[in-house]
Amino acid sequence: MNMSTAIASISAPTPRPRLMRLLEDMRLALVMSVLAAVVITLVVGKPEILYEQLVFSVCIGMLAFGIVDGARLLWWDLPEWSARQWLPFLGVMVLAAPVAHYTGMRVGFAIMGYKMPILADYPTAGRVSMIVLTFGVISAMVLLVRHRDRLRRIRQEHADARLRTEVIERQALQAQLRLLQAQIEPHMLFNTLANLQGLIALDPDRAGRMLDQLIQYLRATLSATRSESTTLAQEFAAMEAYLGLMGVRMGERLASRLSLPEELRGVRLPPMLLQPLVENAIIHGLEPKIEGGEVAIAAEARDGLLEITVRDTGLGLQDKPESRGGGVGVSTTRERLQAIYGERAAIVLARNQPQGAIVRLTLPLETTA
Repeated sequence: MNMSTAIASISAPTPRPRLMRLLEDMRLALVMSVLAAVVITLVVGKPEILYEQLVFSVCIGMLAFGIVDGARLLWWDLPEWSARQWLPFLGVMVLAAPVAHYTGMRVGFAIMGYKMPILADYPTAGRVSMIVLTFGVISAMVLLVRHRDRLRRIRQEHADARLRTEVIERQALQAQLRLLQAQIEPHMLFNTLANLQGLIALDPDRAGRMLDQLIQYLRATLSATRSESTTLAQEFAAMEAYLGLMGVRMGERLASRLSLPEELRGVRLPPMLLQPLVENAIIHGLEPKIEGGEVAIAAEARDGLLEITVRDTGLGLQDKPESRGGGVGVSTTRERLQAIYGERAAIVLARNQPQGAIVRLTLPLETTA
């Protein structure tokens, strides 16, 4: 998924069905109706009529709010309303109050077993005041629902904004990692092709072996370099091919050892993480040394972390570690680890005993799902 598709999917959340929203709103109507019944009972001062008030209040309140909220969800389901939209909705509320009061009274009378007065006797001062009270309760419930929906919308917008920011940051991080990785591939290939060009005229047989090793190396690394992660087994296979390529170039001056426990073969890590470190060890440590030396790559699990070491018996760090950390070696690997893992990963460059240098990588242990 590209950035525009990801952001579009965040910006267009699936709306909840209107029926579910109406049922959720009706729970609020039930609470408000019960509260109105309790208030009326306290005002009248007759606790014995609480049950009767609860029946009539719930019947009237649920009907009234069901009409009003149903109309709101069907015709006025908008984030913000203009005055032209408020006026017809207010008309629905004014109409719903007497209709719901009369209908609710009929239902309440039926539940209580009372005889309902005829329509001509229905309008009384007490009932008119209750219709006004019904309108007031409806208005309060509508305002509460609108306020709740506004808060939900604001929270959703903030969540979407955070998610969009995370998507953009993730895309930027991937672009940064591709850029860092792109620095590795041409660097190694140009060096190899330059050596191959020189060998073609001087030693065609050796040039042929180097070309064969280069093909094996590219076969081992081409798919990995286009992926976001690889396995430790694939990474070690790529390093074995790379060391074979360097072995053609250096001959008996280069020895190598790779140690990968079987249980760690499926551990995942960023691709081409070891290649710049091994290349760094050869170019700065072993190749300048007349007798050459050995490169040893090992992996082990330690306290829930993956630890990988690249040791060489070359010239060492000489005066300062930075002499072995320039270019696309330790510094590039450190940037990649920082971008991917943050403080959860580390890389340390130190002197190897009795000679040479050692690079120790520590990163989270992530196995293949």
